[in-house]
Amino acid sequence: MSDNLHAVRRVSVGDLSADIDEELAPIIEVIWRLGLTTWTCCQNAGESNADWPEQLPHMAPVIAAQVGWAYIDFPIDDGMAFLTALAQAGPRDAFYLRMTHWAALDSWHVSARPMDRATFDQQRESQFELRLLLVRFPSYDRAEILRRLTAYQAGRLASPGPIDRSSMAVRHLA
Repeated sequence: MSDNLHAVRRVSVGDLSADIDEELAPIIEVIWRLGLTTWTCCQNAGESNADWPEQLPHMAPVIAAQVGWAYIDFPIDDGMAFLTALAQAGPRDAFYLRMTHWAALDSWHVSARPMDRATFDQQRESQFELRLLLVRFPSYDRAEILRRLTAYQAGRLASPGPIDRSSMAVRHLA
């Protein structure tokens, strides 16, 4: 029995095995088959963290903004390889723009999180390092992520080409 808010499915690849939120399980399985490491993931961070504002009221707007957003975090290099795989396995379309351009509608939030080694051993002097790449994306992108990762795994890469920026075109009122 899992303590997880979301229903989970057991994912096993080689010596890796974990209960994963069922809507992310197929994605994590392909990520692991590609030899990449993940640390944590959640299919809807806003739902999972909904009770945070009870103890941390200042987090209410942050949690509200996370409803409908999933995340996966990786060691830095594996997160970069994940993003590269997605970009190489599909066209440079609206999905690609959400991944890469901060001003795109529903643009992904990708951030490197510095960690202080003293957090885990309070007797140590502080020493910061970059270890984690957090990739947050709208939940509706899950199907395209899975499609692209599966294509990448099969060696079906898209040819480089121009970026279709039409999803970011300024729309004038009539």
